[in-house]
This record gives sequence, structure tokens and C-alpha cells, in this order.
Amino acid sequence: AVIGRTGAMAAAAMVAAAGGGDFSDLREIKKQLLSVAERSRERGLQHSGKWAAELAFALEPLPLSELPPPPVLTEEDARDLDAYTLAKSYFDLKEYDRAAYFLQGCKSQKAYFLYMYSRYLSGEKKKDDETVDSLGPLEKGQVKNEALRELRVELSKKHKAQELDGFGLYLYGVVLRKLDLVKEAIDVFVEAAHALPLHWGAWLELCNLITDKEMLKFLSLPDTWMKEFFLAHIYTELQLIEEALQKYQSLIDAGFSKSTYIISQIAVAYHNIRDIDKALSIFNELRKQDPYRIENMDTFSNLLYVRSMKPELSYLAHNLCEIDKYRVETCCVIGNYYSLRSQHEKAALYFQRALKLNPRYLGAWTLMGHEYMEMKNTSAAIQAYRHAIEVNKRDYRAWYGLGQTYEILKMPFYCLYYYRRAHQLRPNDSRMLVALGECYEKLNQLVEAKKCYWRAYAVGDVEKMALVKLAKLHEQLNESEQAAQCYIKYIQDIYSCGEVVEHLEVSTAFRYLAQYYFKCKLWDEASACAQKCCAFNDTREEGKALLRQILQLRNQGETSSTDVAAPFFLPASLSASNTPTRRVSPLNLSSVTP
Repeated sequence: AVIGRTGAMAAAAMVAAAGGGDFSDLREIKKQLLSVAERSRERGLQHSGKWAAELAFALEPLPLSELPPPPVLTEEDARDLDAYTLAKSYFDLKEYDRAAYFLQGCKSQKAYFLYMYSRYLSGEKKKDDETVDSLGPLEKGQVKNEALRELRVELSKKHKAQELDGFGLYLYGVVLRKLDLVKEAIDVFVEAAHALPLHWGAWLELCNLITDKEMLKFLSLPDTWMKEFFLAHIYTELQLIEEALQKYQSLIDAGFSKSTYIISQIAVAYHNIRDIDKALSIFNELRKQDPYRIENMDTFSNLLYVRSMKPELSYLAHNLCEIDKYRVETCCVIGNYYSLRSQHEKAALYFQRALKLNPRYLGAWTLMGHEYMEMKNTSAAIQAYRHAIEVNKRDYRAWYGLGQTYEILKMPFYCLYYYRRAHQLRPNDSRMLVALGECYEKLNQLVEAKKCYWRAYAVGDVEKMALVKLAKLHEQLNESEQAAQCYIKYIQDIYSCGEVVEHLEVSTAFRYLAQYYFKCKLWDEASACAQKCCAFNDTREEGKALLRQILQLRNQGETSSTDVAAPFFLPASLSASNTPTRRVSPLNLSSVTP
């Protein structure tokens, strides 16, 4: 049925109102948000309604005279009102088949949407129930939503006749996505965003289907202020964190500084670039503002896990348990808590519980993969990571996890493929590069390995291992000068960041340098390094032996050589004190660049 004229006018007014990516009239934006929140709720789209309501709450309250008027009813709406009111009450109680039964034959847009949406959710609910009943959480779910094909046929007829409004187009897009018709789904979601720019659900679905920045360029999106929220979100998803943070900052400046949604997204962005302290402080601030919030708390728990903050993680787990024990995020937080306590079976159990609640929950699949890795159950880990990739191909942790699993299985070619995928998603993450380098080393492609280690050092090596691995490669290839340079740079880095030197490789570096200087007949430098070797258990004896040799040679009248180029001297500050400063002249490492 074609929309009644007044309904069409109302829809057109909302499209026009959302036009222009301009934030000058915040009152108008607030009106639009309140209006779309109400319209979403009428159609059972709870999450879109909640998103709009949260955003509206962050803006100043409107005076009575400026509140949005109630939506105008059309003739068709009036005819379907009784059936709609009854069906909506059944829908809210999750009695989807019953709701659909009473909505048969309804012509108004709102009732028709609820009719189709009830049928869709009924199919999804049956699919999920069957999945939980028949399969363990790791077995490949062959259960399909039976309603999808019928819904697609009916909705495509309406679509061709141009009888779908923004919400109808959104539902049609969801059905297409569920049937893996990605290209068609993207076109329909773009159309939905044009028809109803204020509906966040359509933008969010679009986010999940865009895999890279190139795809984004070719989309003709409506020029509306909602596009700014969409771009910030998609940049976060695509790991373009700087651009995302700039967008969120401009939204805060535009007047959304109180929005908990934006604050949580900024925290997630900092989590993605591993700026852990910044992310933690933002999450703590968020919890003060919204203490009963559960969304994103699993990300918060990941940060606490990485920092090994047991008391804080325990408090968070207990707190979320009191709020809602059966939420996916709560299960993931408890899983992280048990994992930190090395109770991996218990942790895996909670991640399984999360997946029973929502089989498409990405974080739980990845975390479960990690737990199975800890339990040395590689086949279960591989299945879990593959599920994660099915849910979201952009999840670098799952690709990286698969690489690690195949590394344990000693299958370097497989490793290489998965690490490459992880590296493509996180080009500036040194861990991916080091893992790639190790793979190339195992495959005896040493030039490629050198490139990876060098790049890992260049992008800021998180684990401070790239230079050591590069040095060992040079050692293997008998390139002793380059190896020495790498070790010197490594020692400078370790000492300059003021870390407690628990790095096993520090002793290795000093041992190599002591022997290198000894061969070069630089007795002072050699003895300085040998003395450093004596501070470590594994190199103490070698250090003492080398010191004795140097003493012997000096007594025999051997003089120190002056032929070796200056940059290879160990910085003087190292031999004098334990903590060299950054004043050491930077070494010329250009000769090492592969």
C-alpha cells in the first residue's frame, strides 16, 4: 500500500530536516532525535530508539512550545489502529508469531513493518533456540532462519513498486544481508539512509558491511549531520583511529559533550590503538556518569586484563553481575576475570554462556579462542577464531589468533597467510610485523624477515623484541657490525625508557657486544660489557672468563685497537652508570635497512 499523503509528508519533512551536515541548530536536531526515537519504538526497533534517546538526552531540554508534535495519523493508520495496538503488545512480550497473525492484511506503513519484522524475529528466535538446543557452541551452525526467503520475495515486490519507507528498506536490507547478498544489501541500506537519514540502525548495518576505505569512497551517502556519526563509527571500525578521534572531537565541540555514546566510542578508539592509560581513565569517567551501563564494559575488562588489575576486574565483574547476570558483556567480563586467575576452563565456560545468549557476539568468539589456546586445544581454538572471522572479517585479533594456532601446529605457510591478513588490518602494529618476521625466518626468507623486523622497530615496537630478532638475523648472516649496531640500539632503548630490566635478551645483547668488542680489540668497551654480563645469571660465567682474558692480554702488552669506526662504541654512560640518558648520539642505522 502506498503511504497515505500525510504520512508521506511527515517522512519527507524528516528527510528535509536531517539534511545538511550542519550542527548550528541543536534544538532542531534534538526535535528530530526525539521524533525518530518515538517512531523507532513504535516499530519495535529498540536499539535505534535507545541510541536516539541517549543522544537527545545529551542536549539541552526543549521548552514545551518546541516539543515535536505527535505523528499525524493517516486513514490507513486509523483503520489498522486496533490490530496494531494489540499486535504491538504481543510483540513487546516476544510473542512474534501471534503479533504477525493479527497484523495480516494491514495496509498502513507502520503496521506492515511490524508484521514483516515480527515474522523476521520469529524466524531468528527459532533459529537461535535450535542452535542452542542442538549444537555445542563450537559446532558449525547449519541452522537457517526459514522465514528469510519468503520475506525477501515479498519485500522485493514492494521495493520494485517503491512502496517501502525508510524503515521498510532497512528491514529489506537486513534480510538481504542475512541471505549473504552483500552487494544488494549495501545498495538498499544506502537507499534507506537517504529515505530516513535519522534512523541509526541503517547506518550501523552499513558499517558492518564496509570492509575498507575504498568501499567507503564509492558510496553516495546523504549529506546530513548523521553522516558525521556514521563516519566516526566506521573510522573506528576500520582502525583509522586518528580520523575517528578527530570526528568525535568535532562532535563534542558541536555540542554533544555530555553524550555517553561518544565518550564510550572515544574510549574504544584508544583501546584499539593500545593507549591503555587514556582508555582506562575515560572508561572510569564513563562509569561515574552512567554507573549501570553494561555496553562496552567487556572492552573495559580487556584493558583491566592487559594491565593485570585483578581487584578492579573482580569489582567490575561483581558489579555487572548485580546489574544483569545474563548479559553477553557480563559473561565476557567474568570470563576475563577467570582467565586472569588462570582458571581457563571456567573462563571458556563463561564465553560459551555469552555465545548462547548471542551467537553473533564477536568478542566472545575471539576470547574463547584465546582460552582454548591456553588449554592447548588447538582445533577448538581454530574453530572459535573462524567463527569470529565469519561474524566480522575485520577482527584482526582472530586472524592473529589463527596465525598463532598454526604456529603451534608448525604450519608456517598457513601462519604467513593469517599474519598477513592481521597485518593488513593493523599495518602499524609491531606485534603483527614481528610475527610475520618470525614466519619468514622459519621459511628461510631472511630478507623479508629483516624487512618485517626493521618495520616493526620503525612503527614503535611494543614488546621491544624487533631489534633483538634483527640482530640475531644479522648474526646468522655473519653481518657482525650490523648485529652490534642493533644490540647497542636495543640496550639504549631498554635503559632509556626506564624499565626494570627483566628482558632476557639484555644479557644476550651484552654478551654479544662483549665478544664483538673483544674481537675488535677494544678492551675498554669489551670489559664494560663483560662486567654487565656478570649482573645476569645466564651470562655471569662467560663475563668473568672474558674479563680474565682481557686482563691477560693487557698484561701481555696488547694495546686497544683504534681501527674500528666510532659509532660502534658502547655509549660511555653505559659503562659508567646503569641508566644511560637519551643524550647518546643516535646511531647511524641506515646500513641496516633491508
